[in-house]
Amino acid sequence: MEDFRIAVDDGELADLRGRLERTRWPDAETVDDWSQGVPLEYLRSLCAYWADGYDWRAFEKRVNELPQYRTTVDGVGVHFAHVRSPHRDALPLVLTNGWPGSIVEYLDVIGPLTDPVAHGGSAADAFHVVLPTLPGYGFSDKPTSPGWGVQRIANAWASLMASLGYTRYGAHGSDWGNSVTTALGQQHPDVLAGIHVQPPIAAPDPATFDDLSPREREALDALAVAESRESGYSAEQSTKPQTVGYGLVDSPVALCAWIVEKYHSWVDSGSVLTRDQLLDNVSLYWFTRSGASSARLYWESFAQVSEWFSKSTSDTVSVPTGCSVFPREVPRPSRRWAARRYTDIRYWNEPTRGGHFAAMEEPEVWVAEIRNFFRLVR
Repeated sequence: MEDFRIAVDDGELADLRGRLERTRWPDAETVDDWSQGVPLEYLRSLCAYWADGYDWRAFEKRVNELPQYRTTVDGVGVHFAHVRSPHRDALPLVLTNGWPGSIVEYLDVIGPLTDPVAHGGSAADAFHVVLPTLPGYGFSDKPTSPGWGVQRIANAWASLMASLGYTRYGAHGSDWGNSVTTALGQQHPDVLAGIHVQPPIAAPDPATFDDLSPREREALDALAVAESRESGYSAEQSTKPQTVGYGLVDSPVALCAWIVEKYHSWVDSGSVLTRDQLLDNVSLYWFTRSGASSARLYWESFAQVSEWFSKSTSDTVSVPTGCSVFPREVPRPSRRWAARRYTDIRYWNEPTRGGHFAAMEEPEVWVAEIRNFFRLVR
């Protein structure tokens, strides 16, 4: 393992500013909302701040305060942060994000997880936190051949945790991290104290359709809306990621619009993310040129995962499982649907606020969810 620090060259920063200043903008949308995509006025304002106001070096400094490393796993270089708790009996915990996420999602929760006493909590809730970056994302390598789907990534995470000396640990995932964490539970149950998924990936059960609760009806309606109005990005990335990748790697405005649209759609209306938080994440994708390589995970695994959460689920997960279903999440399966796949659900909660990026949107609520579940399985 090699120590790692982020160090983007000054020339890269200057190139970004130049590209932003030379943008050829389209005409404005013909509606007064986001139904056609990111509004022109909003994006011009955000990108003007990105060019002349946003401070990448501040973000770089913040992340570089974390112990970071790179190591080779299954032939691919993997970047990860490894933040050990000061409490000796802390439970190791591997956190996995998805697209269009990154380590940015977890920056505000690392402190409360690793040193709960310093944040008003109990030492009994302490974790050693491992934050690996998905292959093709951020400062991990970009795979040069196909085959890096969620199951292979799960095996890589198991190898990584073993190399760190952890023989028993917990795992949490959101977005792609959901499926990676679920696969980890299926493939390596012997080393897991439990898994926490946000939300569980499980399809609606047709056997319940004659007896749906109001919340289950809402969940089905949300899936239908997502399929008809919000799935364009996944259709493109799961079928032709290379084609869309040219724009995402060459145009910072295209990348910003592609990513920020999903934050607008998936964040709870009561949550507030700052421009700096949004641009920290977009900039990470920009400087690592990972627009195309990150999209390829959809080409690898989206058809399978889409089947799991929208149509049918035939495989099962037997490890102790905690489930948090936030109100703006899609999908939002009910417990009885999820129990058909996750056969040992020890914790289930539906917080009253938060969306797809809950650790970033509502860090205190999210930390409570993690603590509440893992107290049951430590």
